[in-house]
Order: sequence, then C-alpha cells, then structure tokens
Amino acid sequence: MSQEGYDHTAVEKRWQEAWADASVYRTPDDVDDPTYVLGMYPYPSGKLHMGHVRNYTITDAYARYRRMRGDDVLHPMGWDAFGLPAENAAKERDTNPRDWTFDCIDTMRGQMRSMGFGYDWDREIATCTPDYYEWNQWLFRRFHEEGLAEQRDAEVNWCPDCETVLADEQVEGEDERCWRCDHLVEQRELEQWFLSITEYADELLDCIDDLDGWPDSVRQMQRNWIGRQEGTRLTFAVSGDGVDESVEAFTTRADTAFGATFFALAPDHPITEELVAADDDVREFVEEVADPEGDEPNGVATGLTATNPVTGAELPVFVADFVLSDVGTGALMGVPGHDDRDHAFAEKTGVDVVPVVAPEPEGYDPETDAVPDAPDVSEAAFTDDGVAVNSGDYSGLRSADARAAITADTDGAALTTQYRLRDWGISRQRYWGTPIPVVHCHDDCGSVLVPEADLPVELPEFINTTGNPLDAAEEWKATTCPECGGPATRETDTMDTFVDSSWYFLRYVSPDLADAPFDPDRADDWMPVDQYVGGIEHAVMHLLYSRFVTKFLADAEGLTTREPFTNLLAQGMVQLDGEKMSKSVGNVVSPQRIVDEYGADTARLFMMQAAQPERDFDWSEEGVRSTYRFITRLTRLVEEYANAGGSTVTDADPDPAVAAYVDDEIDAAVAVATEEYDDLTFNVALREAQGLVGTLRNYVDYAAPADPAVLNRGLSVAVRLLAPVTPHVAEELYETLETDAEPGETPAFAVDADWPTSDADRGTAEMRRRLVENTREDVRQIVDVAGIEDPSAIDVVIAPDWKYDALEIAIASDADNLIGELMQESHIREEGDAAAAYGQDLQAEREALSETLPGDDEYEALRAAAWLIEREFDAPVSVTRAADAADDVVRKAEPGRPAIDITE
Repeated sequence: MSQEGYDHTAVEKRWQEAWADASVYRTPDDVDDPTYVLGMYPYPSGKLHMGHVRNYTITDAYARYRRMRGDDVLHPMGWDAFGLPAENAAKERDTNPRDWTFDCIDTMRGQMRSMGFGYDWDREIATCTPDYYEWNQWLFRRFHEEGLAEQRDAEVNWCPDCETVLADEQVEGEDERCWRCDHLVEQRELEQWFLSITEYADELLDCIDDLDGWPDSVRQMQRNWIGRQEGTRLTFAVSGDGVDESVEAFTTRADTAFGATFFALAPDHPITEELVAADDDVREFVEEVADPEGDEPNGVATGLTATNPVTGAELPVFVADFVLSDVGTGALMGVPGHDDRDHAFAEKTGVDVVPVVAPEPEGYDPETDAVPDAPDVSEAAFTDDGVAVNSGDYSGLRSADARAAITADTDGAALTTQYRLRDWGISRQRYWGTPIPVVHCHDDCGSVLVPEADLPVELPEFINTTGNPLDAAEEWKATTCPECGGPATRETDTMDTFVDSSWYFLRYVSPDLADAPFDPDRADDWMPVDQYVGGIEHAVMHLLYSRFVTKFLADAEGLTTREPFTNLLAQGMVQLDGEKMSKSVGNVVSPQRIVDEYGADTARLFMMQAAQPERDFDWSEEGVRSTYRFITRLTRLVEEYANAGGSTVTDADPDPAVAAYVDDEIDAAVAVATEEYDDLTFNVALREAQGLVGTLRNYVDYAAPADPAVLNRGLSVAVRLLAPVTPHVAEELYETLETDAEPGETPAFAVDADWPTSDADRGTAEMRRRLVENTREDVRQIVDVAGIEDPSAIDVVIAPDWKYDALEIAIASDADNLIGELMQESHIREEGDAAAAYGQDLQAEREALSETLPGDDEYEALRAAAWLIEREFDAPVSVTRAADAADDVVRKAEPGRPAIDITE
C-alpha cells in the first residue's frame, strides 16, 4: 500500500496478476454445492459502457459473495458475436466482420480484466466461431426432425435499412420500427424458415406463474406477448355487390352479441382487397386514410351486410383501421355499448349503440330476481361483465352463463383459444450469422437438411456487396444434394442471432465438448441458472426464446430443467443528468477514464452503493470522488492498525463497555449485510460495511487504547463485507490483516476467505441502533435550541418499567378503549395521572407504535453507546435508571426515547 494512501493502479495490477497466476476463478467440473451466476453476454461493440459495468459488477459481486459462503460458483463470460452491426462496420471499413468482431472482443476482454471481474475465462465462448454455431445448426436439425421447423411463404416484417426480415418481437413502438436501427418497418411476402414456438404457447404462459424469482413486470410482458384469449368463433354471412362469403370473427364477449350493430374488416382482409379493386372509396381509405397506430378509429362503409349468426340481424360492414389481420381473424363484430373502441367508432359513423349487459345488482339471483334495467351507454361503454339484458331468451343470465349458452345454441359457433404469439421467423438475409443447414435440390428432392456429419456449414469469405453477401458467394452456394447427389444450392439466409443466445448458457457448462452442444450430466448439475442479470428490453425476445428452446431440449434431449433461469434481475440504467447515457446524446462517461483516475474498485463501489440494482441512477463525479476517499480512509485505518502492531501503545486498559458496543455493531453489520447480499440489495449491504468502518474509525480515535481483538475482528469483517464489490483493495487489506497468521491458518486470497458469521438478531440490532441515533439526535436538538455551546454534563434517563409494559399492551391491543385496558393492570393504575396521560399519548399514536428494546436492554445499550455522545459533545455522559433519577426528568422519559438532562 502506498505511503500516501490508496494507490489503485499498483494494487489492482498486483492482484489481477496474482489471480491469473493462481487460476483463482477456474470452476471445477465436479461440484458439491453449485451456484450458477450469469450476466447476459454482451455484443462486442468495441468498448465497455457504463451499462455493461453495472450489469457485470452485479453478477461479479454476487458470484464472489456466494463463493465466500462456500458455494461452487460458475460465473462465465462470452460474446454475442454475430449480428448486423459488425457486418455494417466491416463494409464501412472495407474489412470483414470476423476481424472486426475479434478486435472488439480483445478490447472488451481487456477492459473486463481491468475491472477485476472474476470470470472463468477457460469457459469463454464466441457465437461466431464454427465450434459454437455448429450447434445452432444441430439445433435447427433437431427442430426440423421433431416437426417444429418449416419453410413457408409469409408476410414478414422487412427493415429496408438493415435489408433483412425481423421477428414480430423485433418490431418496436406504435409506429413499428426496427429494434436495431429504428427504421420504419415494411411488410413483404417472402419464403422464410419458422420455428414453431406456438406449439409451446400454453406451457410458456402457464409456467410464468412459477417464475417467482422474476420481476412481475417481465412476467406480465411475457403474458401480454403470448396473449392467450379464450372466446368464441362466430361465422357471419357477408354479402352484397357480388360478395357472398362466410367470415369468421373471434370474440371474448359472446354475451354481447345482441348488441352488435356493425361488422368490420381489416384493411388487408381478402374481402377488402377485392373491394379495393372495385370501390374507389375503399381504395382511398386503405391507401391514404387508414392509420392503425392512430389515436382514433377510422373506417369506411362498404355497402355490404353481415348476418349476425346469433340474432339474424343484418349489420353494415365497414373496413376499419383498428381491425388487424394478425389479431383474431382480421374481422370482428362491433359492439359499441360494451367496447370503448367500438363506442368511439360509433360516435364517428353514427351506428347504433345498444346496451345488452347491465351491472349486476348486489345479491342478484338470476332464478328469482327481475332482469335489471339496461345501463345508459350513450356517453361511454359499459365494459365489465354483468347481467344480460335486451338479449332475448338470454336476458337475466350472468355474462359467463350467457357466453356459454349463446355459443352452445348458435350454429357454427365454437369455443376457441387464440394467441397473439406467432411462430418465430428465424431467416435473416444477412451474412454475419449462422448459415441455415439446408440445401435446395435442383431436381425433385426439394429442401434437404445438411447431414449432421457435414456440420458445421461454415461461412465463406466475406464479400463486400449490396444485399446479402451470401447470394454473391457463388462457389459456396453451389453444392450437391445429400439425398440424390445432384446439383443443389445452399440456403443463403442465416439464422436470427437470438438463436445463438437461446441456449448459450448451456454451452458454458462444457464449452470444449466436441460431439454435443452440452454435457447433459453437467447441465443437470448446474442448470437452471440460479441468478441471471440483464436488461428488461429482452423480456419478449431473448428471455422468451430461451424458455422455448430449454423446454424443447427437455422434450427432445432429456434436459432435466424446463426453465432456464430461476431468478432474474433486470438492472436499471446508468444516467447522466436524468438521461440515459448515449453516444447520440453525447453524455457518455468512459469507464476506462474512471478506472484510470480512481480505480476499478471505486467505480464498482460507487455504482453498487448508488441505488438498488433494479433502479436507474444518475452518475456523479462527486460521488465517485467521495467513494475514492472512503477507500483511502479504510486503507489508512488498516495501515495504522498494522503499523501499531495490532494495538495502540498506552498504559491504559481498553474500556470493556465501549468494546462491547463495537462488538455488537460488528455482529449487526454482518447480520444486515448478509441478508441484503442474499437479496441482491447491495446498496444496503454496502451502507452497513461503510457504517462499520466509520464506527471503527471513531473507536480508534476515541478509545485509547482500542481493544486489539475487537479492532482486528472489526477490520477483518469490514474488509470481507466489501470484498465482493471492491475485490482488489480487499485482497490488499486482507493480506495486511493476516500477516501475523500462521501459514495455512487463512486462505491465500480474500476471494477464498470465509464469509463472516453472526448470531445477532437484525430486528433487535435495528431497535438498538434506532435508540442510540434518536438519543444522539435529541441531544443535538436540545443543545441547538437551548444554545448550549459547551455542555459540562449530559444525563440520559431511562423510562420507568411500567411505561414499557404499557407500550407492549398498546401494541398488542385492538380494544377501542385502550386507556381502560391499561388501567386493568394494577401497577400501571397506581401511577395515576401519569399513567392516564401516557395512555392518552399511546391512544393517539397507536397506529404508529413500534416495538422497542426492553428497559434493561435499553439501559445497557445506551451505556455501551455513551462514548459516541461523549466524543461528539466533549462532555461526560451518564445513563441513569428511572429509579435513580429526579421525578421531573423521569416524567419526560418514554420507551425508545429517554429523557435528556444537559448541564452547562
């Protein structure tokens, strides 16, 4: 350690080299108590940004903590290395995506090492290497063999800027923009490969309820995306102007069928397309007016009618922009009385608004009670379930019963389930991705899978051209059919890069395995991932796809787990002046600059103490400097202790009461910090560690001498509580503190040290701390209000025992007359007016009452903490029981709030 303080450059370099030389972070294959900690692997963009640093500090801190708790920890790192940005960068620089990608990986790996992240680099993967993407191709074959991969013509999302297809999940925002480049997305008809994720829709949805360790917001986003709806298919006869067709409509509210007053078709419905060719009004609406993302529903009358299969009524047919072809059937019955959107449409078009469901009266019995009056829906729709009205024979039924009866009684009606989720289109018309292992035979074999023995199908050399470079790789494209041996052409689409990340967590368990994607026995040891950390933006892409592929591998390959991630933490953003850090905004703070100026431990500690991991927080240079000063103070405190030979040279003996207080604070810090590390609330855990350091500093400055055993224990505990977040300085200080230990007594590295233990009860410790801090604050307030500049004595008086009993009764009581209940206790009643006055106070504040320490414990706690008040005010402090104090002072004392008497 530098004589001038914390020399972060030397400390971090020393310990990073020592860890590497000793292979400290290598994970054994055979483990007894496995814990798998994983951060979502990064795209190698060139340099780490603060979002990376926060994500990976969270996982690193938790992995280190679990390791100190005795677990065998798997904490790997790899690279989401395929993708369009590398291809575009290579085109701009006239190089190739591989060289660009591996240059970026080298840079980022070096930055990760400089941050002290404790990865097992022997398990590193990069998805752009053939020994990884071979297993993407193997996975595609397995999906195909199980009937879950197919090629078909489909209308797809096309990004003109990226020149590739996008999955539904990769189209963002109301105006439908590309998730990667933010360009407006178009619709095209193309032949594409799909994986049948819809076959797993029910399981994917139903199992969300079991993901207790996931944020509710992520679980709800997945529920909404899967979008399962139970309802009824009704068949409407649409006719007029040469049209005579049966059109199915899906509804979840068959009980409102008697209130249908119009029928609507999507702008791209087949009937609409016929009308566009024959009706100028419809054509103009579809081509110039329709705005599916608009705030208001728009439509155009077609002159057609639709026969309501429930009522026989003829309904006017509209083409409406709020009807979507990929939701339901692209057609719907409009019920303005009971749907907000339909109501708004009715107001614009003048169609009737008919109420057919009324609110259910309290205690309603459909067998005996009269049908309730219809509600007024002229101004707003009534959208809740209720009781059917104006519905013929179904009037009087509750909504659920009416739905069932109408479905059963209507010809052609059927209960059905539909989903928002669509099959996963994985074809991408780009070079830098996994080649789809298919060849197209020029004769009669059609599309044929590449045999497993011929995998991987490797990418050819990059050709810098417009469009898909694989289309220009003529020599690579030309091949032979595996079935007939005739001429064939390779598939030139590559796979969506989310295929890479849908199973990468399995490759980490056996990254060098040559004959399978993962070792099932090792996977069973480690999976599922115990703690996963990453951005919430992946809730309906990566996380959903990973769940799907894991379930498929469980069915097809016998993987034991069916869910990949037990606990998920979606970390918040790092902001500057309230805005997300972004190159485009110009508010980026370089992690490397912070490491160079203040050290990796400073960056890690500031980031982890600033806020809970799930919360956004603002970057602060002053916060960074303050954190650096704290680490420097800690190192100096340890150095002072070590330079003094473990004690302060003095003839006096340590004060046992003060030592006992410090010992209790050490135990309390361990109890609280351990609980918070378990919950990943690192900011609270670190506050405990920093508070302990402050207590030890005060102890050394006040108590001459400090008890060397207590001080040594306190410093050792503080260092170990900080070690998961500040690993470099923790190693340095751990070595300093353990210098006098016999060889073999302690681990060589702090990372291998035992986590400190404590038998302290957190609740009791927090009551004790609250008592001490409230008492110190009361002294400050009295000194300030009374203008006492130099107090000569401070007397702290504990409340009488009967008040503790009264408080305990008040907390437990639910009696309306609390004072009466208190007066049933003779020893309280004997206190007369004092008891009545205290009882009134308790009655008035009973909603806010909280437990305090028992009287004897309060007395001992304040006696032990008196030195803190003495140090702050430079005056002797006495702690007195009520029986030994003056009555006028005792009257002011309450449990948890002793009376204070200050002498000038």
